[in-house]
Amino acid sequence: MSWSVQSAADELTDINNFRQYSATFASAGQPTLEQLPVLRAAGFERVIYIAWSDQAKALPNEDRLVANLGMDYLHIPVDWDAPKVADFQMFAAAMQLSPVQKTLLHCQVNFRASAFSFLYRVIYDGVSVEEAKRDLNSVWRPNKTWRDWIFDVLATHKVSPHCTDCDWSIPAE
Repeated sequence: MSWSVQSAADELTDINNFRQYSATFASAGQPTLEQLPVLRAAGFERVIYIAWSDQAKALPNEDRLVANLGMDYLHIPVDWDAPKVADFQMFAAAMQLSPVQKTLLHCQVNFRASAFSFLYRVIYDGVSVEEAKRDLNSVWRPNKTWRDWIFDVLATHKVSPHCTDCDWSIPAE
């Protein structure tokens, strides 16, 4: 690994709630304008954004900024209060088009993105529910809306959300 790639990899941890799941897949909260070139230097080839573009912390013109860096960009707006199974299906379809393309999935703080990552890893990458749930919990414990949505997506794929150490109880708000 060259110095610049190693330096970029070190700087990735500065991105809000950045989580690297594999050599080709990571999730995070909103990267800053200065962090987009760091992603490219670290070898990312695709950015998928799953929050609304008019969010207060959204990066204006992120699509153009990412494209200008030579990365692919996809925007799938996911309603925080009403995620749909179809949202996940669109994301998964995009990932399956090029499953080895190094991808950052992000939203504002990595709540939505970590839930999508949990599902993708369990359904498509063969990661155990237990391992993926530990990673999800390192970012947040889903509220009722998101827990129920996760269960719906898993049921669609005939996967049980249960495991020995999986606590799916709803956190106090």
